[in-house]
Amino acid sequence: MFTGIIESLGTIRRIETHGEGKVLTIACDLDLSGTGIGDSIAVNGACLTAVSLGKGQFKVDMAPETVSRTTFSSIGPGARVNIERALKLSDRIDGHLVSGHIDGTGVVSKIETRSNAIIYDIQVPENLADEMIEKGSVAIDGISLTINQCRQNGFSISIIPHTAKITTIGFKNVGDQVNIETDMLGKYVKKFLSGQGKSAKSANDAGADADSDISMSLLARNGFL
Repeated sequence: MFTGIIESLGTIRRIETHGEGKVLTIACDLDLSGTGIGDSIAVNGACLTAVSLGKGQFKVDMAPETVSRTTFSSIGPGARVNIERALKLSDRIDGHLVSGHIDGTGVVSKIETRSNAIIYDIQVPENLADEMIEKGSVAIDGISLTINQCRQNGFSISIIPHTAKITTIGFKNVGDQVNIETDMLGKYVKKFLSGQGKSAKSANDAGADADSDISMSLLARNGFL
């Protein structure tokens, strides 16, 4: 589990390809003395397992599923990446709960400077946009950010200069891909309210239509109103 508060910028030093999987060697300036082999490290928001640790660098394995769902399918040596070590239960959660399991990718469609803020428009598939709400949370390349506005196929975020300086979001240009993880709590609520996972029997026993959409009566029945 992570918070989306980036600890360091790393650099990909080497990429080894093993079939559809990959092994990345990543250099960073974090003190890794408290990190062990098998520990989780978020790299651009993807939860990966450290398989080797050295002075100022570490290696992570990437399964084919991870490669196919993320921007790591096209990343190359020299690319900068966001690094965050796993959350300790005693830590403050300054961002939001981030699992490190990427839901898909988005594309930067517009960048605009407004006063001291940088506004990014991100285009995403409609199924990801459905899991977002205005002023809700989203992780972009592992960065915990607040959604300004939602659209049917995208959303916008506002970045302060500090965030642009210490994370990879400041390097992004129009057309660049980013990893997206939508809010974990939002996904659970969406599944619960839409009745996904219910058997026809349990739906009938509850006197509900298994294929019904979210309605005011459904919200009231489940204690949301």
